[in-house]
Amino acid sequence: MKKHWIVIIALILFIAGLILNYYTGNAFDSGHYAKAYFASGQYAIGVFAAGTFSIGIFSAGIFSIGVFGIGIFNIAVYGIGLFLLGYRKKYLKLNREAEVS
Repeated sequence: MKKHWIVIIALILFIAGLILNYYTGNAFDSGHYAKAYFASGQYAIGVFAAGTFSIGIFSAGIFSIGVFGIGIFNIAVYGIGLFLLGYRKKYLKLNREAEVS
C-alpha cells in the first residue's frame, strides 16, 4: 500500500473528474490561462494539465510541476525528461568502466 498511494489518489481524482464532467460539463478548459480539471493552454493548472507552464497531478509541458511530470524542466515525484535520459547515459558509462576494471 505504501508504494501505490499516489496511483490510487490519481485514479480517484480521474474518476471524480469524469463524474464531474458528466454532470456539469465544466471540467475542460483551454486557452492562454486555463484552470480546470482538464486544462490545456499556455499556463495550465489542473489535475490533468498540458501547456508551456503546467501544474497538476499529471502535467506535461516545457515547465511542469506535479506528481507525474513529462517535460524538459519538471519538478515531479515521477518525472520523465531530458535530464533523466542524460543521467541514464552517464550511469551506463560508469557501469562499463566498473565492469572493465
